[in-house]
Amino acid sequence: MQQSHLVPADSVPAGAAVLAPPPDTCTTSSLRVVVLGQGYVGLPLAMEAVAAGHQVIGLEPDDRRRHRLDASDSYVEDIPSERIRAALNSGRYATAASMAQARAFDVAIITVPTPLKDRAPDLSYVQRAAHMLGPWITRGAVVVLESTTYPGTTEEVLVPILERRSGLTAGTDFHVGFSPERIDPGNATWNFRNTPKVVSGLTSRCLEKVKGFYDLIVDRTIPAKGLREAELAKVLENTFRHVNIAMLNELAKFTNLLGVDVWDAIDLASTKPFGYMPFRPGPGVGGHCLPIDPVYLSWQVKQELGESFRFIELANEVNDQQPAYVVQRLQDGLNARGKALNGAHVTVLGLTYKAGTSDVRESPAARVVHLLRAKGAELLVVDPHVSEWHALPDVRLVNNLDPAIVAAADAVIVLTDHPEFDMQLVREHAAYVFDTRRSVPAGANVELL
Repeated sequence: MQQSHLVPADSVPAGAAVLAPPPDTCTTSSLRVVVLGQGYVGLPLAMEAVAAGHQVIGLEPDDRRRHRLDASDSYVEDIPSERIRAALNSGRYATAASMAQARAFDVAIITVPTPLKDRAPDLSYVQRAAHMLGPWITRGAVVVLESTTYPGTTEEVLVPILERRSGLTAGTDFHVGFSPERIDPGNATWNFRNTPKVVSGLTSRCLEKVKGFYDLIVDRTIPAKGLREAELAKVLENTFRHVNIAMLNELAKFTNLLGVDVWDAIDLASTKPFGYMPFRPGPGVGGHCLPIDPVYLSWQVKQELGESFRFIELANEVNDQQPAYVVQRLQDGLNARGKALNGAHVTVLGLTYKAGTSDVRESPAARVVHLLRAKGAELLVVDPHVSEWHALPDVRLVNNLDPAIVAAADAVIVLTDHPEFDMQLVREHAAYVFDTRRSVPAGANVELL
């Protein structure tokens, strides 16, 4: 890894990888940036900041991830390894395991997970990031939270820790903002740079500083009225999708019983040029957003108002039940063909939550696999984007789909429609296909969700 513009070794702790400001060029167009977290959100952000000419430290406590980055080995599909190599070679990007290595910064962006714990928000990663950053904040620095959360988190959780740890006052001595991430893994059209970026600040001056930074790395910024509005915008986006997908998942159950083709109905409705947006049923919802983010909002409504956010709770119930419904439909399909699910050889296409990605977080496909195994099915999982999966050691995982795999199965179930899958091959060689994504060409042996 190139180490140009590094602070001399005798001025930092052993093993540090600290980027110093370029000589006489640390202006608004050349800043020292620390990105906490180098995952699906943090790594694309870091790469764009490097491309804009900033000096960037990618703070990543996971040793395995950090070592892969240092070796120019990307684990995020949207970021080619060549781009990481170029960033390292430019001398404007380095990784670090702690703030003791990153040290001084002009801008710090927090892109850490915000999971659920016992169906309640777990902000421990955000709190930990704030504790790490606090002692290194200097006057005029900017700290932005990008992690999805409920309205009020930035001001009520992040700011007090930063102030206590730094001894400075947010909004006066340093600037704080919230800018929700809008990363869509695998999307070839909308990326970090061309997706409009919502920005907000604790004060008007904070907003000005936050907007000024993002204006340097994205095409368009959209100022929010305040922090809470920006925080709500993100959970609103995901709640909108969560609720509509749940509606289609439930509708698919009823149309199957009524003998109506829900997929054709969706196509027909989609021809309306106004007042309609198509959503489609599937095996459930997954990733870090839909199964988690709406729960943050419903939890806050319950905690602060004592009310139930019924749309979110109903959507959770419907989408949580969808993997079990998918398994039941596959079992019914096998029964209709004189076979039992117990002992059946089932080839599963796709393990990730979304086509074209390696992300198995909260994947409904993974839950379907668990349920199928629990019912005694003999499983072979095919996913070109997943190199290893240890959740079920007795389930074989392969990366390539071939006719022999398809022909040997009593049933093929499509859970993730990766573009690498030859669906014509599946239709031609499978005895029975249960397609939850409407991706296999129509045939007598193909049944749709």
